[in-house]
Amino acid sequence: MNIKTLKTFALFLSISTLALAQQSSYWQQKVDYQMDVDFNVKDFTYTGTQQLIYTNNSPDELNKVFIHLYYNAFQPGSEMDIRLQNIADPDRRMITEDKKSRIASLTPEQIGYLHISEVTQDGASVSFVEEGTIAKIILDQPLASGASTTFKLKFSGQIPEQIRRSGRNSKEGVALSMSQWYPKLAEYDYEGWHATPYIAREFHGVWGDFDVKITIDKDYTVGGTGYLQNPQEIGHGYQTPGTQVKTRGKKLTWHFKAPMVHDFMWAADPNYIHDVRQMEDGPTLHFFYKNDEELIENWKKLQPKTEEAMRFFSNNVGKYPYDQYSVVQGGDGGMEYAMSTLITGGRDFGSLVGVMAHEMAHSWFQHILATNETKHSWMDEGFTSFISSLCMNQLMEKNLDNPFEGSYRGYRALVNSGKEQPQTTHSDRYDLNFAYSIAAYSKGSVFLSQLGYIIGQENLMKTIRKYYEDFKFKHPTPNDIKRVAEKVSDMELDWYLTDWTKTTNTIDYGIKSVEENANGTKIVLERKGLMPMPIDLLVVYKDGSSETFYAPLRMMYGQKENPYPTIDRTVLKSWPWAYPTYEITIDRPMNSIKGIQIDPSGLMADIDLENNSYQGEE
Repeated sequence: MNIKTLKTFALFLSISTLALAQQSSYWQQKVDYQMDVDFNVKDFTYTGTQQLIYTNNSPDELNKVFIHLYYNAFQPGSEMDIRLQNIADPDRRMITEDKKSRIASLTPEQIGYLHISEVTQDGASVSFVEEGTIAKIILDQPLASGASTTFKLKFSGQIPEQIRRSGRNSKEGVALSMSQWYPKLAEYDYEGWHATPYIAREFHGVWGDFDVKITIDKDYTVGGTGYLQNPQEIGHGYQTPGTQVKTRGKKLTWHFKAPMVHDFMWAADPNYIHDVRQMEDGPTLHFFYKNDEELIENWKKLQPKTEEAMRFFSNNVGKYPYDQYSVVQGGDGGMEYAMSTLITGGRDFGSLVGVMAHEMAHSWFQHILATNETKHSWMDEGFTSFISSLCMNQLMEKNLDNPFEGSYRGYRALVNSGKEQPQTTHSDRYDLNFAYSIAAYSKGSVFLSQLGYIIGQENLMKTIRKYYEDFKFKHPTPNDIKRVAEKVSDMELDWYLTDWTKTTNTIDYGIKSVEENANGTKIVLERKGLMPMPIDLLVVYKDGSSETFYAPLRMMYGQKENPYPTIDRTVLKSWPWAYPTYEITIDRPMNSIKGIQIDPSGLMADIDLENNSYQGEE
């Protein structure tokens, strides 16, 4: 039997629906936004008013609140600028050809800014102070546990010329990519306030209902988060087909509502094509892309693939809870937002589908589950990479036995570089962008695929679905995914979460020796790395037969089902971690063995594969 032909993913794509889990005791803050903004497309400035109704569901009395002002990062001397000038491998999108910060040379007309000019709380003026990308508002009247208060703000902003997710006049000609553009309330949870400065990385937000009015030049088509409330006044592909839209003046006011989201993104361009695709028993899909002959064919072909991806994620993670999803050309790569994504459009078709699938998958792992990305980016980027790799394997008919091979290669490259930091590192505190990216995306993805190796593939997918049902709209933490996996598998997994995410311990097992003895053949395995794992061992014989041996890890206090039902398996006594070696005796002579392989699935992230196999004599 050829080891490489073993299939391990058949169960991934046929998962039954799980019952709703018992509700968690988590509490969540709530903020409802009502915004009215007016944009000047000539000088890229805007003014706005904002009403925030903030409900304090925490057990604490609050005497202050924090507001994110993200656009202030796009100014010379900002923390984002200084970080670009000091990190060894700065983001290539944000540096010049001679590797200098693009932000450092922005003129006053090119910078981004977002400033609050006035704040009231329940009608009374309150004091506030801006410090970079954060404003602190001191409450005259503390907000009691269980109480609500209403803030009203006046603000003004300028859209930065340097695009980092957000910005103006992208390389592909998109006029406005409007993300992180408004004063956004910081999250408060059991850990306290998360008033994280915007330096480079990810975001964290409070769920609520958004009611947003955007007034802009009438030639611009707007798309992104939320349901348009006045399509017959707007047109631009939103109105009922065949109806005539009458506009007055030079501007239109677009009115959007978005229920239970923690962000609001939109993009606008006078040259957008707007396509609509209605799924059967699913959300309406909107597509906004430049009217460019080189783009149109791929963006038309993208639309059925987007529907396939939506069905895949809904079937394998959980039902998408909104009635709309928008794929919008803009930004500087790909970035997820509530009910929508910004992606660059000038890609080959495979890349276009890939970035769409990845950003859509974030709808589940970031915009519905919404872990704190600044602290646990691997739970968002990694889990998204895992499920989107599975999705792409189906969408593009790749038929790979291990669709996560790229993630394993990335992780091993990080280990070999000597630059790895624990995944508990704050996203802004990584010494290198390279180390952050692989820790978040690749090692985060391997967390799940390797978990499938430990608890079994069917239990892994049950875990993902139960995790989603138990913790959607609750900002789960690393311990939550671990506890769900323990409940599903009936195994103890604290060792796995600890070693994989809180340390840089590595997995390294090997075949130390294969020797003839009086009872047949003795195989000695050794543990060379600090991180423990259970072991699957495949033995292939010269007569064409094969069998597997399974050594559970003692501290798991459980075992998985046979991952290869067509191959006989022997379950051995558990391997205690403290023992560096482990002996297996098989009752067949050594000269009958064709080959031996540790982990034939390739799902254990062993850092040295050279000692994982044994080749018998011919």
